[in-house]
Amino acid sequence: MNISSNISSIQSHQTMMNVNANNVANVNSDGFVPSSVKMSSNGNSVSANSRMADNSSLKSQTDLTKEIPDQIVVQKATAVNVSAIKTQNEMFGSLLDIRA
Repeated sequence: MNISSNISSIQSHQTMMNVNANNVANVNSDGFVPSSVKMSSNGNSVSANSRMADNSSLKSQTDLTKEIPDQIVVQKATAVNVSAIKTQNEMFGSLLDIRA
């Protein structure tokens, strides 16, 4: 059992949520250029890479129709990973009980 992939996924989703929260907090800031996050998987880990959008407007470019669903995705993905970690922990505890 390997929980490192679940942990890296949770950390990557936390990065995504931090970027998302910053974008939403600055939705009314004139000239604000939002960032976006691209998630990628390589083997047993997940990584999050953020980048700034193109600056071509004097008003905020934050799109709430994208940001709000992204928050829901992060919430659900984190819940799934926490559930997987709990299950692995319970299974490992059961294995230790059987061996003892």
